[in-house]
Amino acid sequence: MAKIDGEYLLSLARDKSGKRRQVLAETISDLFTGKDHVLTERERVLMFEILHKMVHNAEMGVRRIIAEQLSILPDTPRDLITLLANDDIEVAYSILHDSAMLEDEDLIEVIRHRTQEHQLAIAVRSSVSATVTDVLVETGDESVITTLLKNSGSSISLTTMEFLVEESKRVDAYQEPILNRDDLDPALAKRMYLWVTAALRKFILENFDLDKTILDDMLEQSANTPSKETKTKSDELAEDIEEEGLGLANMMIRALRDGEIFLFEAMFRRMTGLRNTLVKRIMFEPGGEGLAIACKATGISIKDFTTIYSLSRLTKTPPDGIDSSETQRILEFYKSLPEKSAKEALSSWRRNADYLKAIRELNLGP
Repeated sequence: MAKIDGEYLLSLARDKSGKRRQVLAETISDLFTGKDHVLTERERVLMFEILHKMVHNAEMGVRRIIAEQLSILPDTPRDLITLLANDDIEVAYSILHDSAMLEDEDLIEVIRHRTQEHQLAIAVRSSVSATVTDVLVETGDESVITTLLKNSGSSISLTTMEFLVEESKRVDAYQEPILNRDDLDPALAKRMYLWVTAALRKFILENFDLDKTILDDMLEQSANTPSKETKTKSDELAEDIEEEGLGLANMMIRALRDGEIFLFEAMFRRMTGLRNTLVKRIMFEPGGEGLAIACKATGISIKDFTTIYSLSRLTKTPPDGIDSSETQRILEFYKSLPEKSAKEALSSWRRNADYLKAIRELNLGP
């Protein structure tokens, strides 16, 4: 192309056929890469003016082509770039993802006023400043934040990282990408050890210079720290029963006979020191091994365990009664279970360790 032909470019932009659109893309690319000739400064200014007019008037397919071509240029006028960055995501994505012309304030404006898709495109840029990161985190969007955490090119301030570490208690999806970041302070990894899964605890031990004994002591202390959750009436009654020395085992049996399931669970929590979610799982799992381990570890007799097991099954047993072979199987398991092994399993559950793994080992042996 010997010279910039504005009318020719506009005619290409107005034509909606796929073939003409491809010609438009190739023409724009040729102009800026100097395939035919290197544009003079005046020609570049004229070219950008033409493109600005095309962006305002062209359909989305054409705007997308223009955005893709301009996203990799180092000297595109800022007003044209920001215009495309605020367009529909189909147009804006390549600009938000690739353009080095966008400044932090441009990106922040897009984050605050455009869609989640725009925020995600910014979160995967090859470089995201701590200032932009803070604004992305302020959105509270878990998908955006998880994507940002997985991006090694994002800079995260210590204050924001501390906030996200605390949030990872609530949002499991944050935990692994946080632990995989090169900029994570080992002190924060140590803090996360208290609430992540067993697999991630192993990852922390393998990748951070931390003392396992100290970490296990932290878990034990955390397990023994009273919960900050509001006490229920059942919790208060269970506390009174224990303080009056009425015997939790007998009172648990009485609670089950009377259908007082919440009171039974409250007393079971006090007896075992386990969290409520795990108590419910132990009570209502099909096999009953968890109930047997907890009862054996806390010194409940086989007679009382048999009664507790039978009564706890009644809440979900079909009309034809409890399967006697299942009862016999779990009683044999209870008799053969070493008290020491049961106490070790219960201790690991207090640390929120792998529940199923402990049952598996006690069923199958070391």
